Amino acid sequence: MLIIGLDDTDNHESRGTGYLARQIAAALSTDYTLQGVCRHQLLLDRRVPYTTHNSSAAILLDGRGTADPIAILERVRTMMLAAFNPGSDPGLCVASTVPDEVTEFGRLAQREVVSQAQARDLAARLDIPLVGLGGTEDGVIGALAAVGLAATGEDGRYILVGRNRELSGLQPVAAVLKAGVAAVQTRDGKPVRDGSVLCDKLRPARRGGRPIAFVEWTGEHWLPLKLD
Repeated sequence: MLIIGLDDTDNHESRGTGYLARQIAAALSTDYTLQGVCRHQLLLDRRVPYTTHNSSAAILLDGRGTADPIAILERVRTMMLAAFNPGSDPGLCVASTVPDEVTEFGRLAQREVVSQAQARDLAARLDIPLVGLGGTEDGVIGALAAVGLAATGEDGRYILVGRNRELSGLQPVAAVLKAGVAAVQTRDGKPVRDGSVLCDKLRPARRGGRPIAFVEWTGEHWLPLKLD
């Protein structure tokens, strides 16, 4: 798998980083197999400058064949610069091999305030492409963290996978699975095979490297849970 991490691409008037990540993913999907786009929650703290929720995004591509990380980085860099929003501080990271230290950095960024220097030093030491694209370039922190967190297969939720964003209203479980969700289950791990799921803003969690829709029963239908 090849992972593209991006963060801090928005300002208070623009669409968020997740939106840009989905636009970039759509463009890349013409040449690569898209596995999804995930949102990863980072630390919420007044010492951390962020626009809304301090979440970063990771685009997941099939890394086999012609997926060259440097070529993809340059292609994504061009798209991000074209969509630059004044006042934003974008960062971009691309990796096909993600060492444990990068995952540890991502976990740290969820618990503590980390610095741009920490992100840059780690990426440089591990030879992972990490670039800032304007402003303070603080987005390199979230971009590297997103790559590390996505690589675990156990963090975040999919803001795009298969046709999940095309579903709305009540849909049978079978339709949810057909749209690209790997499984529907309760929070305690029990599989759900029958009934209807309220699919407005369905955002499956990334667990075991797969999109899993966790749900709870309302008495009439299954309600999706948003888990990070």
